[in-house]
Amino acid sequence: MLETIGDANLTAIVGLLGGIVLGLAARLGRFCTLGAIEDVLYGENDMRIRMWVIAIGTAVTGSFILVALGWLTPANTTFLSQNWMPLASISGGLMFGYGMAMSGNCGYGALARLGGGDLRSFVIVISMGLAAYATVSGPLAWVRVAIFPPTQSDGVLPGIAHALQSVSGIPAATIGIVIGLIILGLAMAPARVRHSPSTLFWGIMVGLVIVSGWAGTQWVAENGFDGTSLASHTFSAPVGETMLYGMTATGRTLSFGIGSVVGVWVGAFVGSLFKGHFKWEACDDPRELRRQILGAAIMGVGAVIALGCSIGQGLSAFSVLAFSAPVTLVAIFAGAALGLRQLIVGFAPAE
Repeated sequence: MLETIGDANLTAIVGLLGGIVLGLAARLGRFCTLGAIEDVLYGENDMRIRMWVIAIGTAVTGSFILVALGWLTPANTTFLSQNWMPLASISGGLMFGYGMAMSGNCGYGALARLGGGDLRSFVIVISMGLAAYATVSGPLAWVRVAIFPPTQSDGVLPGIAHALQSVSGIPAATIGIVIGLIILGLAMAPARVRHSPSTLFWGIMVGLVIVSGWAGTQWVAENGFDGTSLASHTFSAPVGETMLYGMTATGRTLSFGIGSVVGVWVGAFVGSLFKGHFKWEACDDPRELRRQILGAAIMGVGAVIALGCSIGQGLSAFSVLAFSAPVTLVAIFAGAALGLRQLIVGFAPAE
C-alpha cells in the first residue's frame, strides 16, 4: 500500500479522516475552545469545558495504551523530543489565548466556522497562517530562535509520566493510563455529564482522533521509506503549510497537517449542511475586522512560540503528558480570559 500511495499521501489521508471528525465535532457537538472558556466565565456552564477534559482524558489513556503496546514511541513526538522551555509555553500561551479572544476563534474554530460559510473566519485563517509561518521559517524565525533556542531533550523525556517513571520505577505507560483514567473520572463525576450523550460522545471522539494521529503516523514511520515524522493534530503552522501547498503544490508534498486542515473544513461543511446552519456571512464593521486580523496574527505567533495551539498543546501534547501541555493550556485560558474581559466588560473601574 505504501509503495502505491506513498508515505506523505498516506499520512495526509490519516490527517484528513481525523480532521473530518474534528470538523463534525465542532459543528454537531459544539466542541470549541473559546466557547468553552466563555461558557465557564460568563455563562455559568461547564459542560463544554468538561467535554474538553473528557477529550484530554481519552487522548492520554489511548496514547499510553499505544505506548504499552509498542505502537507509539513518545521520544519521537515533537513535544517530547525537545527540552521544555517554560517561558515559551507561558508567553506563547498568553499570546495565543489573547489573540483567540480578539479574533473570536482559534485556528481550529475558524476553520470550522469557515466550513459553515463564515467569510470572516477566512480572514482569520489567512492571517493566522501567514503569521505562524512567518514565525516558523520567515522573517520572525530569527527572533524566535534567538529568544527561545530549541534544544534536543537528553536523558529523561520532558513529560509527566516519564519523570514519574524515573522516580518510581513504574513504567511510563502504566502511569499515563492511570492519569488518563483519573482525568476521565474527574470530568465525568457530575451526573449531568454522564447523562449527556452528546458531551460524552464528542469528547471521546475528539480524544480518539488524537490517538489515531499518533497511531497512523507511527505505522507509516515504521513501515514506510521516507522517514515520516510522528504527528497528531494542531492548527497553527499546518494552516500556513496548507496555504503554501495550495500555491506551490508541484514543488511540495502533502503532509498530515495539510490533510488535517482540509479535513476540518470538509467535516465542518458537512456538519453545517446536516444541521441546516450553512450560511454565507461577512463582516459589516471594519473595526471588528481589524481586531480579528490583529488577533489572528498574535494567535499565530503565539502558537508557534508555544509549540502548538489549543489543540496542539491542549490535546496532542497533553496526550503524551508533555510538561508544556498543562502550562500552555492554563496560559491560553488566562490570555483568553483577559481578552474576553476587555471585549465584554472592559477594564474601566466600576463606579
